[in-house]
Amino acid sequence: MSGEAEAATVVVIEDDHHISDLVALYLRRDGFRVLQADDAERGLEVVGRERPVLVVLDIGLPGRLDGLQACRELRLQGDVPVVMLTARDDELDRVLGLELGADDYVTKPFSPRELVARVHAILRRSAAASDGKAEATVYRLGDVEVDTGRREVRQGGPEHTDVVAVTTREFDLLVYLAANRGLALSRQQLLDGVWGAGWYGDARTVDVHVRQLRKKLGDGLRLTTVWGVGYRLD
Repeated sequence: MSGEAEAATVVVIEDDHHISDLVALYLRRDGFRVLQADDAERGLEVVGRERPVLVVLDIGLPGRLDGLQACRELRLQGDVPVVMLTARDDELDRVLGLELGADDYVTKPFSPRELVARVHAILRRSAAASDGKAEATVYRLGDVEVDTGRREVRQGGPEHTDVVAVTTREFDLLVYLAANRGLALSRQQLLDGVWGAGWYGDARTVDVHVRQLRKKLGDGLRLTTVWGVGYRLD
């Protein structure tokens, strides 16, 4: 398997034991250490203790917390990548999951090989983003600063600056837009540049992340919708 996932821990939170065991089997074949939980409370406990590199999280979990609530809790705790499993091709579930900070989603029934491929793709992006050899850049966008070295988004004036909490994918999207400032980029260009050319999904994903960036950064982010094309950061 590729080096970035060697001896790495993945937590699978899924109440259907057949699906959980199948996912675990394929991940272990690729060299991952896999820990399983069948409800959100137990899963969050395991994540907090084991500090995995990634979490596979089912939306339809039993108990006090469902998968969407568990995703929200994970985002409050840190930025561990999350792949959500949805029981049906429900756009509302996908949009809610992405808005809460999930990095990707897979619709049941799914190919375990496809899921493993997505896990590797997310980990490759995470490794590239944290590569200390990459030259750090600070993009200044009005009252917003995007610091690629610290992977930090700051907003405010010289006397008072706040760090704005964004997800890993929101940060990567903002960096890509900043690096191509002034250019009208199509949704497909953004998907290829941020999610990767091999990513499975639809353009709606871009819209969800743009909406979240606008909500978090407000009018300070001059992100324009270019009708019929995509988006442009001015």
